[in-house]
Amino acid sequence: MNLTEAGYIAGWRLVRALPRPVAAAAFRAGADRAHRGNGGGTRRLRANLRRVVGPELPDAELDALVRAGLRSYARYWLEAFRLPGLSRAEILAGFRLDGAEKLAADVAAGRGAVVALPHAGNWDAAGAWVAATGWPMTTVAERLKPEGVYERFVAFREGLGMEILPTHGGPRPPFDILADRLRAGAVVPLLADRDLSARGVEVDFFGGRTRMPAGPALLALRTGAPLYVASMWYEPDAACASIEGPLALPEPDSAPLDARVKLVTQRIADGLAAGIARHPQDWHMLQRMWLDQGPAGAPTSAQPPATTGTV
Repeated sequence: MNLTEAGYIAGWRLVRALPRPVAAAAFRAGADRAHRGNGGGTRRLRANLRRVVGPELPDAELDALVRAGLRSYARYWLEAFRLPGLSRAEILAGFRLDGAEKLAADVAAGRGAVVALPHAGNWDAAGAWVAATGWPMTTVAERLKPEGVYERFVAFREGLGMEILPTHGGPRPPFDILADRLRAGAVVPLLADRDLSARGVEVDFFGGRTRMPAGPALLALRTGAPLYVASMWYEPDAACASIEGPLALPEPDSAPLDARVKLVTQRIADGLAAGIARHPQDWHMLQRMWLDQGPAGAPTSAQPPATTGTV
């Protein structure tokens, strides 16, 4: 076991043991120290949020937004560490979804649903809520090193009722399994605002070019499952989300598959951008995002193995 893995284990154990107000104060203080320190992750978040809010926002207001963003990210970690200790009732009370009736109808009809998510709010709380609601849910997790950390995050999410597939190294390609789960009526949430494969689809996003994973669009096109775009944010008392859609999908004979995937992925990008613009402080993007961004200021802080749209 290395220090990174030991740190995550300590987080899960110690943070759950502390009273929430005490733990919350400690995490907020850590976020404020990161803001004052202005390390790589903070600088990258600042650059990313500048793209979102545009050049007109005064620097002092952008700085306040960056601090709020770091506090939101710290809240995500606090709540992720505490999730395994929550009861089903507490999980259900701690998350609110506008549009839940759409997913309920999709699951009941056996057609499943693909949900494209941003790295915002608390995606682990969202997954735990879906599982606690009683809906089958399958997603994909980035297989990061060290392997022990990846395995512990998989165990953490599986313990909350989610089925987690590795991006590679599994017995079957994850895309095939996700397609099977959709045809069986499962909810398939996939983080979709950042490509991790270098094979993503180039899209326009806040006035710049970036790549986003093809997986959500391709799954919907191949299976016919409805495709939604989520907005995610925090309220003082809960993690929240809303879903827009289902998105209109082009007819199979309207264009080649790659053109249809590009069209739908751009629609996803537009939907994600609208949600992020409404709640920029809760977009936890501390990594390089746009193709014209240089490597300077790349974050050095650890990120959790993310559920990802790269399938």
